[in-house]
Amino acid sequence: MTKTEISRLRLLAVPVWANVVVILSAILMAAGAVIALVKPEMLVDPHAGINDAVRTYAGYLTARNMTLAVMLLTLLTVRARRALGNMVAVVGFIQLADFCLDCAEARWPVAAGVLVLGVLLLMAAARISGSAFWNRAAWN
Repeated sequence: MTKTEISRLRLLAVPVWANVVVILSAILMAAGAVIALVKPEMLVDPHAGINDAVRTYAGYLTARNMTLAVMLLTLLTVRARRALGNMVAVVGFIQLADFCLDCAEARWPVAAGVLVLGVLLLMAAARISGSAFWNRAAWN
């Protein structure tokens, strides 16, 4: 291989830190899904009542999080770079939306971690895709 081909392959390779962020977020989402399904009272304040409505929405959270976690790991495993970049961006935006809700509901202990994870996911999506979503070139 020539030096140029090696440089091009390095640019195409997904960096280890991006893989770690994807795997970590998939694990966290899967854990949230299991918690929502098995013990939804862990997701709310200690004095909040758990009723059928809460269990229904916990089921929706389980379905959403487990699907996203499985898709992230599947796309990472099959090295579907473009689809993985898009999925990681979606998950990053979900984390930012969760951060906004955490702030609105004054859940300060988790808000900072959710924000950091969201920013890391968006940075990973930009690196995996080869172009940041906020650049016009990413949409062409």
